[in-house]
Amino acid sequence: MSESDIGLWSVPLAMLGGAIRVSTPFIFVSLGECLTERSGRINLGLEGVLVFGAMAGYGVAYETGSAWIGVGAAAMAGGAFGALHGWLCSLPKVNDIAIGIALMLLGMGLAFFFGKPYIQPVAPDLPAISFGWWSDAPQVVAALKVNVLFLAGFALALAMAWMFRATRIGLAVRVVGDSDDAARALGLKVNQTRFAATVAGGALAGVGGAYLSLYYPGSWNEGISSGQGLMAVALVIFARWNPIACFWAALLFGGAGALGPALQSVGVTQGYYLFYAAPYVLTLGLLIATSSTTRQLTGAPGALSITR
Repeated sequence: MSESDIGLWSVPLAMLGGAIRVSTPFIFVSLGECLTERSGRINLGLEGVLVFGAMAGYGVAYETGSAWIGVGAAAMAGGAFGALHGWLCSLPKVNDIAIGIALMLLGMGLAFFFGKPYIQPVAPDLPAISFGWWSDAPQVVAALKVNVLFLAGFALALAMAWMFRATRIGLAVRVVGDSDDAARALGLKVNQTRFAATVAGGALAGVGGAYLSLYYPGSWNEGISSGQGLMAVALVIFARWNPIACFWAALLFGGAGALGPALQSVGVTQGYYLFYAAPYVLTLGLLIATSSTTRQLTGAPGALSITR
């Protein structure tokens, strides 16, 4: 297929490529939040974790010359924030929503403070695999250039779904998330299980942040996240706490985020910027559609604070 054969296919191709690029941070943050919430705890601090992970990953990648070491550092930074969140929430009479908001502000503030030296330097990028080698059209090649973390996110969604359904660890997380009393009756350690789930969820959010700074958009700046950590919470609710549904919902959010750039790429010069608000409109619409004063959210963990 040559460039002249693309025609009207350029818009869906641009949206496909944009959905793959934009959805990857959503995948990791939503899977991390899904794991945390399935244990009965909500973490609204993921926006701060995402931004701090982006800064930590970019800074370490620049200093070491390795993007993958940067990803590891971002995961460790996210896990550290998850550990702090989990420890604070285990204290008596502490509200996990309030703690999450406080840690979101802390993470963003620390990222802005420590990240100032890395705004100008250029760190190495994460690798991508080209699935468009068969075409001569640059639009097809660009759309089918898939980052390794996107593929890892898909595999992680499948693995997490299997874990919840068929392993003792997944069963323990589900039981703890549904009922403290039932978990204690089975001899499960409630606080330790939720702590571990929160740490793992924070680490995944940190990986999502590393993708932002090391691949797309591929730089560190203070406005890199644009609220994706908070939108991931709505995404998890929309996906009904199902890891595989989180993956597809992330693609939906990614497609919404790619709508504006796709229109701009085909020469739409008036009003296209309004479509940049599509992810936020979608988030608001999903929150309204899933809210109810008369019934519990379908599939929601019973111990989750937002369902009580």
